[in-house]
This record gives sequence, C-alpha cells and structure tokens, in this order.
Amino acid sequence: MSADLSKYRNIGIFAHVDAGKTTTTERILKLTGRIHRMGEVHDGATTTDFMIQERERGITIQSAATTCFWRDHRFNIIDTPGHVDFTIEVYRSLKVLDGGIGVFCGSGGVEPQSETNWRYANNSKVARIIYVNKLDRVGANFYRVIEQVKKILGARALVMVLPIGVEGEFKGIVDLLTRQSYIWDDTGLPENFVVGEVPADMKELVEEWREKLIEMAVEQDDEAMQMYLDGKEPSLEVIKKCIRKGTIALEFFPAYCGSSFKNKGVQNILDAVVDYLPCPTDVKPQPEVDEKGVETGNFAIVDATKPFRALAFKIMDDKFGALTFTRIYSGTLTKGDTILNSFTGKTERIGRIVLMHADDRQEIDSAQAGDIIALVGLKNVRTGHTLCCEKNPATLEPMVFPDPVISIAVKAKDKNASEKMGVAIGKLVAEDPSFRVETDEESGETILKGMGELHLDIKVDILKRTYGVEVIVGKPQVAYRETITQSIEDSYTHKKQSGGSGQYAKIDYNIEPGEPGSGFIFESKVVGGSVPREFWPAVEKGFEASIVKGVLAGYPCLDLKVMLTGGGFHAVDSSAMAFEIAAKAAYRQSIPKGKPEILEPIMNVDVFTSEEKMGDVIGDLNRRRGMIKSQEASSIGVRIKAECPLSEMFGYIGTLRTMTSGRGQFTMEFSHYASTPRNVSDDVIAAAKKRDAEAKKA
Repeated sequence: MSADLSKYRNIGIFAHVDAGKTTTTERILKLTGRIHRMGEVHDGATTTDFMIQERERGITIQSAATTCFWRDHRFNIIDTPGHVDFTIEVYRSLKVLDGGIGVFCGSGGVEPQSETNWRYANNSKVARIIYVNKLDRVGANFYRVIEQVKKILGARALVMVLPIGVEGEFKGIVDLLTRQSYIWDDTGLPENFVVGEVPADMKELVEEWREKLIEMAVEQDDEAMQMYLDGKEPSLEVIKKCIRKGTIALEFFPAYCGSSFKNKGVQNILDAVVDYLPCPTDVKPQPEVDEKGVETGNFAIVDATKPFRALAFKIMDDKFGALTFTRIYSGTLTKGDTILNSFTGKTERIGRIVLMHADDRQEIDSAQAGDIIALVGLKNVRTGHTLCCEKNPATLEPMVFPDPVISIAVKAKDKNASEKMGVAIGKLVAEDPSFRVETDEESGETILKGMGELHLDIKVDILKRTYGVEVIVGKPQVAYRETITQSIEDSYTHKKQSGGSGQYAKIDYNIEPGEPGSGFIFESKVVGGSVPREFWPAVEKGFEASIVKGVLAGYPCLDLKVMLTGGGFHAVDSSAMAFEIAAKAAYRQSIPKGKPEILEPIMNVDVFTSEEKMGDVIGDLNRRRGMIKSQEASSIGVRIKAECPLSEMFGYIGTLRTMTSGRGQFTMEFSHYASTPRNVSDDVIAAAKKRDAEAKKA
C-alpha cells in the first residue's frame, strides 16, 4: 500500500555557524519522541553531530539524516553544516529537499554563511520558513533580524509570531493568527507552557503586525483579497491556505522566533512545517536530462506507480560498509530489486534498505517516491548518480560541484601506512565531491585538494584517527591558474617521415583570451576542406589535453578560445593522431607568444569584529592585499566585507583572534580568479621551477 505523500515533509535545517541548527534539531527530535534525552553541542553529546571531529569542535561537518513524526506527518530531516568549507553538504542536501528551516541567530542576525545558504536555497527553489533563534541572548533583537532578511537577503519575511520579552526576559511568543500567547515556565521543559491572552502592553503591536501578515497572505488569492478589501477578514483556514500557497511559490517566508536551547518556541516551528512547507507532490518534479546534461522535457513525477527514479546525494562509509543516501523521486524500491546506475551503465542489486537516524539505522523492506533512505553496499555509485529502472532508464539533472582552491601534499610515514592511506583516501573522495586527490607525477607525492584550510585539516584528522594512517603533511598550497592576455595568429606543421607510413598535419589557428569563467572554447572556421571535417575533433582534443599545463609554472590554463582557420593535409599520411599531435605542439609554440600571466584565487572574506578593533582588522586586511568592499555596524560589532588573495589568508584565524582578543570571527569563500602582481608572479614561477628541479633529482 503506498503511503499518503501529502503527509511527508522532506526538510533541511541550515544556517551560519553557531546559529543553533544542531540544537534546534535535538529539540525537534525530543518533541517528536524520536529521542528521550537531549544532548548539547557544547557537551559533545548531540545526536546528529556523531563524528569525533564534530563533537570536539562543536561544529557540524557532514549533513546527518533522521526521520520523525509530528501531527501524523512524517518528517525526513537533514541537519546541515554551517561552516563555509562544508557548504557542499548544504548544496547537495538542498538538491534533494522540498523545504527548509533557515535558522538565524537573534543577536548575530544574517551572517555571511546565512547568505551563501540562502543563495543555494534560492537556486534550488526550496521553500523555507525563517526561525530567529537565541532570543534569550544579550543583544538579541527579532525585529532587527527581520529587517536584515529584507535588506541583505532581499527576501520577504512573513512575520507569524512576536516575542514576549527580550534577552534574559524572553519568556514566550504571541501567535499573530490566533492572537494567543504561549508562555513557558522556568523549568526549561518544552511541554511546560501556558496558552493565554495577548499581554496588555503588546495588543497594539500585535494588531499592527497581524494586519501586515493578512495583507501579504491574501495577495495569493483574488477572492480572499476582495473580501479583505471589502472590510471582511477571511477565515483562519483561508488565510492559512494563502500562506501555504505563497510559501511554496517562494513569494514570502513565514518567520518565527524562540530559543531552542531554553526550549521555547520549537513546537510552533513544527506546526509551521506541517501547515506551510510543501509535501513531495507540491514541488516541481525533477527534470530528466540526456548524456550532455540537456533537459529532455521529461520529468520524474512523484508517484509510487511510475518507473523508478532516484538520486544518490551522499556517500558515507561507516563500520557497516558504504551507505548511499538516496532520494526517491518516483516509483518504488524493494529489497532484492536490480536497478541501473545511468551514469556508469552498470546494474546494482539492492541488498539492504535502511532509514537513518543519524548514525543508527532501521532496516525496511521497501521505499517509495518521496522517501529519503540509505542503501547499503552499493559498489560503483557516487554523489549525483541517477539510480533508475533497468527497463525504463533515465538520468536526472546532476549536481555541479565547485573546484577546490587549496591543496596540501601528504606522505605516508612508511610503506605499510602507504597502502592504508590509498584505501582511506579513496573512501574520503567517494564521500565528498569537493575533496579531490591527485598524484604529482614528478615528486610522487599525494596532493589533497579542498575548499579551505579547515576542510583539509579535518580530512587529515579523519585519516589519522578514523583510519589510523600516520601522514606527514606539507604546507598548504594555492591552486594558481594561468591564462593569456593577447591574441595570437599562428601556424604549425607536423611532419614525420622515417620508414613506414608517414605523418602529416598542418593547422592555421587563432588563440585568444576568453571571457573570465568561459573555460575552453573551440571552433572551426575552415572552408574549402583544407582540413577535412573528420580531423577537427582531433585538433580540439589536442588543444584541450594541453591546457591542463600552462607554460609559466605548469598550472592549468583558463579561458582560452581556439579557432581553427585553415591548414593542409596529405591523402595518405594524414590521420586524427597526426592532427592531435600538431595541436599539442601548436599550443606549446603559441602560448608563450600570448603574454601569459599567473592568476590567483581571490576570496570573499567576511569579518566580524568589535568596533574598537575595526581599524586593526582593516589595516591587517590591507597588508594582505585585501580590497575592502563594505563596512556595516550593528549594536554588537562591525561586519567588514573584503576581497583577498587566498595566498595571503593562510593562518588568518590565529591573527584575527590575537587582534580581537578571541572575539573576532570570519568566513571565506572563493570568488574569482584575478591576475597576480609581478612580484607574486615571479615568486610562483620560481617556486615551480625549484619544485621541478627537485623532482628531477629525486
């Protein structure tokens, strides 16, 4: 019997570091009866932060999934990390969710990572409710955060509740729709609250905000709007329908407040998830794509009777083997089924299906459209692969992951550790698509690449402690790139005549700098058959294979446009191989003529500091070749936005803490590549030559 999908809510909880996502998840699990004792982040005892590294550092590193029930509705919840180095976890979770809870700190407000996560959620078209947490903290101000949501995120917050008291006096909330107050006592127990009248001193404020709420809600329905304009208030049921419609259409975001740590206001969030966030059939179905990623016009309709379609969105390795977290979009899946991985073209047999509760699991026999489950023991599945019906194959829109910007070299301490390291790194790469590994052919070193210092630091920590691999770690390295600054018109002839059949290929071509971010573009303007059409792909392949190594320091070459304009061929001696060789040699010949330059990754840096330390922080950023973009003062400090080269930001957290007596915070994420100053460029080229010389000696 298929389940009632209208009672499903697939939701994620996301926010800036320290806004209280994990604590909120703990409270939800306690209220829904999923756990009986709540753990605290600061004690390292929470349910969803189960990695050693998470418990020690008090941060969430990987998204954790769990299932619970409220008002007969099934919630599949994913608690995501807040730190910028792990936004990949947020991105891939949002990809498979239908709704979300954006948590904001009552005193910190809309912080840098909140912006990134909000942008990801906008891109994934995920409906959200806003929860302003930590209203019991000093400096907390619900109305200021609502204003920031509008100003910084450009989002319309539909205020649903108002706080009663602030900071140490915060004791409850007023529900604007019902005009009822919810006041909790001092026991700290979530169930100990009293429903009553609106406090006398808040009546005017409540009516003012209630009017704004209804005005915004009735915009969603012409009949309700007309009724309201005629001076009659629509029924509560009609208003709620309007709110649900507007939330799912991303017209506005219902906003709530509370203090998760003090257990105040969390029930209202759960009710809002049921009332206003979409069920799987409320959201647009996932588009199917062809092998080039272009939409075919077909969709994975959320329906248990349709052909099976699912997306693997996370791989996790634990003591029981490889787990593949999967969102089922259509059809059903039963133990023993054989399914097709449309990316590899290979089939897999489903051995075990489990429902996850953080690191615990519950075995089930089947799952259906709308479910988020984990499959045990799949061999060749990676993040973003589509799993589908063998007889009715399809591919769902894949995930796109950013390129890493920082790398470190690691070396196993001995031969025994070297074998273990290879296996362990293979598992880490399978789990995290933003973590890449390659071997430096010249030095034989293993190079780990990631999104930031913390990202790589945690990977090395996992290698050492989870897998018991002792490694020697090199200094962090920046992922530089190269490009050309002027166009080249050139010609190259490849001729080889030494016994047997010869090789001949002549190409005339232009190479010019492309637009930033355009990548490699190839086109042929050959007319009259001077280079036969069947050889054009070989020329493209030759150039494309060459751009992985620039001519200055061996870094990949970005944003090149190559145009084949003419050439020559021999009826017997010309071949695809000859034209590919010609293109590779042409690249080496011509790129040095295009005034090549080194590019460096520039990061968006967001620093939060107290007002008296602002001058020191700005001075330090200027010394790091930073460009200050904006400064924004609030009641609790100053937020400075800047762009800085990654190479100048290593170890910045230590400097910032020293400068601000431990109170400063910062986040950093990749923005774009930009050309390096001459002195930096010379240093990078010299370091590359030295590295090559050492590798040759070795």
